[in-house]
Amino acid sequence: MVELSHWIDGKHVKGSSGRFADVFNPATGEVQARVPLASKAELDAAVASAAEAQVKWGATNPQRRARVMMEVVRLLNRDMDKLAEALSREHGKTLPDAKGDVQRGLEVIEFCIGAPHLLKGEFTDSAGPGIDMYSMRQPLGVAAGITPFNFPAMIPLWKMGPALAAGNAFILKPSERDPSVPLMLAEIFQEAGLPDGVLQVVNGDKEAVDAILDNPTIAAVGFVGSTPIAEYIYSRGCANGKRVQCFGGAKNHMIIMPDADLDQAADALVGAGYGAAGERCMAISVAVPVGDDTADALIERLIPRIEKLKVGPYTGGNDVDYGPVVTAAAKENILRLVNSGIEQGAKLVVDGRNFALQGYESGFFVGPHLFDHVTPEMDIYRKEIFGPVLSTVRAASYEEALSLAMHHEYGNGTAIFTRDGDAARDFANRVNVGMIGINVPIPVPLAYHTFGGWKKSAFGDLNQHGPDAFRFYTRTKTITSRWPSGIKEGSAFNFKAMD
Repeated sequence: MVELSHWIDGKHVKGSSGRFADVFNPATGEVQARVPLASKAELDAAVASAAEAQVKWGATNPQRRARVMMEVVRLLNRDMDKLAEALSREHGKTLPDAKGDVQRGLEVIEFCIGAPHLLKGEFTDSAGPGIDMYSMRQPLGVAAGITPFNFPAMIPLWKMGPALAAGNAFILKPSERDPSVPLMLAEIFQEAGLPDGVLQVVNGDKEAVDAILDNPTIAAVGFVGSTPIAEYIYSRGCANGKRVQCFGGAKNHMIIMPDADLDQAADALVGAGYGAAGERCMAISVAVPVGDDTADALIERLIPRIEKLKVGPYTGGNDVDYGPVVTAAAKENILRLVNSGIEQGAKLVVDGRNFALQGYESGFFVGPHLFDHVTPEMDIYRKEIFGPVLSTVRAASYEEALSLAMHHEYGNGTAIFTRDGDAARDFANRVNVGMIGINVPIPVPLAYHTFGGWKKSAFGDLNQHGPDAFRFYTRTKTITSRWPSGIKEGSAFNFKAMD
């Protein structure tokens, strides 16, 4: 049995709490490793060491920090295959999907190479007689990230890259379900020249999370996960005076207008709905065709595409469309919600409940499901399923379709497929959702824009990556400077406005 570790002060360190969690191979259902779960004392010790290391790192000029990021990019490219294989083994993603996970994180590190420009302040000369004013962006000190299982490379890189490039030390608490890749990322950052202690990886569960939220040295916390936990972390972290950004659940709608290319829309729905077994916050889980004719034609195109999906382990070849879900509990929850959809009156058009893969009967595989005639009152519409389940909600008009996306409590992403520029423009302007796709099924912004949802999909004022990340991980200091010209005017006893 492989026993994993924490990453503290530039080396692997065994856990001392005596508590562990099992790490499964989702394809076989077998335990392949165990990961230590940190105590509060272990977390606090890692933070104290990080705070000490941050002083010198924060004083390092931004260009030198950017050079570390440059080397990280090279090493991520070098180790792409190794990282993807480790990611697939613990998460269950196909290898191409795992490489995409690493690649989207790598792109944020590429953006962080521009830190010297992003950290520039402002300057005003002659704000008053002999007076100059300027601002500077300075690191917060120690920041922390609490990241989810579904993107064990991308989201840690989204968090740690900007935080480190801005001069902070960083505490990463990755998911205990697939912790190997975050530990490998820590090794890469050290090889790239990051000083010991500036990046600490502390594995753990709720005890470690609460220790992060309560530790007074940690100035900022970033989180990605479910909405209930996002609300908990946001409220407790803010109550403790921290800067907090939390990204929660999603229920992403794709509206299909009568004038859309239905073959294009069907292909997009299958990729966006079933890729990564639906375990991503930008998955399309609700198709909204406008008009019964559109709905009938869309369903007719979806069925054969879905029935041809190849489900299997990552070792099954590059033609595998998606793999298992991450745990047995996740599989049970998905099937429970599928059954609730049937009980509540939805029509199950493609039934994947009895899916079984020969030789992998104990794996956490879930067959693809397609529902039609779903209504907004049903659990499969209201709740985030996080599995290979696509629900079709028929709308009689464009306004009804728009209203569905606008009135759902989640507002992460949405899309519209149409040939009508006016409809697309109206949709983009009116819908109260954070990321919009126009004939694009998964509108994840590139690294130099920001990523973030609205409503109950996000808590906090600033988004992930892009310019917002450097705003989140720094604070502004403004200096008013006067150098006397040699003429003394004596004391002033009033707060005089600038001339």
